[in-house]
Amino acid sequence: MKKLGLIFKESSENLIKDSLKTSESFFVIGYSKVDSPGLTALRISLKKANASLFVVKNTVLVRALKESGLETLVKNVEGPCALVFTKDEPVNASKILYDFNKTNENLKISFGYFNEMVLEKKDIEALAKLPSLEVLRGALVITLNSPISRLAMALNSNLRKLVYCLDQIKGKLGKEGG
Repeated sequence: MKKLGLIFKESSENLIKDSLKTSESFFVIGYSKVDSPGLTALRISLKKANASLFVVKNTVLVRALKESGLETLVKNVEGPCALVFTKDEPVNASKILYDFNKTNENLKISFGYFNEMVLEKKDIEALAKLPSLEVLRGALVITLNSPISRLAMALNSNLRKLVYCLDQIKGKLGKEGG
């Protein structure tokens, strides 16, 4: 019969491997001096961004990374770690981690992984400073709509000038004929 601790480690490892397969991206953070209410607040914020925080032992994380084919990331794992798995784009989760790190300096953003690329702390900060997807879509729509709007204004302006010109001609003809 297996010991309870071994069963827990195996289930944690399986959960991590499944999450590594199904997540869009993930981040590894150090949380050694972050208090429990702080971690709870971070979990709640991440949940709103369709991301989840999972505290894990390093040995379990290293084994899961190796078995998932991500052994190159093992060298970056140090100290008490937690994983943040994202289901959607990583921008929102990185913003939450970055903002939380500003107010709680004990949180250490170790690295991230997205589209088979390792993200260093500076990459995650750059990702956090990007506008959200909705803002980028809005900017794209405005950019695409701009030439059409300018054309409509130019045509409207020419039409207005024609009407003004015809009105002037009508006024001159009315004065000369009357």
